[in-house]
Amino acid sequence: MSHASWHALHTLPPAAGHYGRDQAVLNWADQGLLLAGFARSRGLAQAEWLAASRLPLQPGMALSCADLLALLVPLLQLGRDAPFVLGQLWLPGHYGLASQALQACASVQQAADCLGRHAGRLLPLLTPRPLMLDGRLWLLFTEACGLPAALRPALVDLHLSAFSSYCNWRAGRRLPWQAHFNRTAPRELGMHAASLTPDLHFDCVVDALSLPLELAQQPWRADERCNTLAAPLLAEGADPQALRRGWLAGVHEAMLAQLEAGSASQEDLARQMGVSLATLKRQFAQHGSHWQAELDTLRWRLATALLREPGWNAARVSGVLGFVDPSNFRRSLRRWAGQL
Repeated sequence: MSHASWHALHTLPPAAGHYGRDQAVLNWADQGLLLAGFARSRGLAQAEWLAASRLPLQPGMALSCADLLALLVPLLQLGRDAPFVLGQLWLPGHYGLASQALQACASVQQAADCLGRHAGRLLPLLTPRPLMLDGRLWLLFTEACGLPAALRPALVDLHLSAFSSYCNWRAGRRLPWQAHFNRTAPRELGMHAASLTPDLHFDCVVDALSLPLELAQQPWRADERCNTLAAPLLAEGADPQALRRGWLAGVHEAMLAQLEAGSASQEDLARQMGVSLATLKRQFAQHGSHWQAELDTLRWRLATALLREPGWNAARVSGVLGFVDPSNFRRSLRRWAGQL
């Protein structure tokens, strides 16, 4: 496979480093203040909220992803609409240059690219990955540092709401999104339909938003107040955290390099990540995942894209993605295709 083909599939530039679940890399003044404001709006006093989070935390301290999750737990219980309202407040946010770069974007596609590039500051819990397939722009939300299973549905709803509502606001209308969920449908879909889109798809293998590419590329009205220097400053390293991605996102990138080289193994991944195999397995467990699960996720994403490329058939894709038995790949492919 050519380098250009892999680059087209792996749409994010290399990260400037990765952060673990327990690393304090987030400013309280970023998401912390946003969450504090939401707590007040729902009548939850700050002292009560922090006590419910069970964190020995004071405003002004740096937060880890684990801290951010703990702060979200009591807030997500403040009504069925809480994930969607929090999402509507999340972007563009007040996250320094990253928020300014997002505000300078002139289309949905540019915003998706900016979000993925600067996820370490804008969306530290789920890494958005833009992908163009079948005339649509897809934004896949993939694990950054691992999410507790009980919180995952609400957090996915929050993230999909964050991006769709921001783009709707910038476009000046409600765009015809499709929302895709890697879970079964809840009994009540009214909140999803009202806050996201009525075009909802459950039991998928991904959590994603998609939009026709022609709409994703339509220019927004220019915002004369935006800082056009923010993106170049970020590219030069003015905010290193904005260019970092979560540990699991780093694992995906290392696995992609393995597949590009022709094979993927857990032992090689440990060497790439600079740890022992035992440490790698422990890190997977700390982030709520394991090697095979992440490899299967990445294989699906690549297979789906490659099979739409000229000259790529199932046998060729099977070999590239490391399936020893092509029949196993075809079975996996049927399962994946039936779930998107």
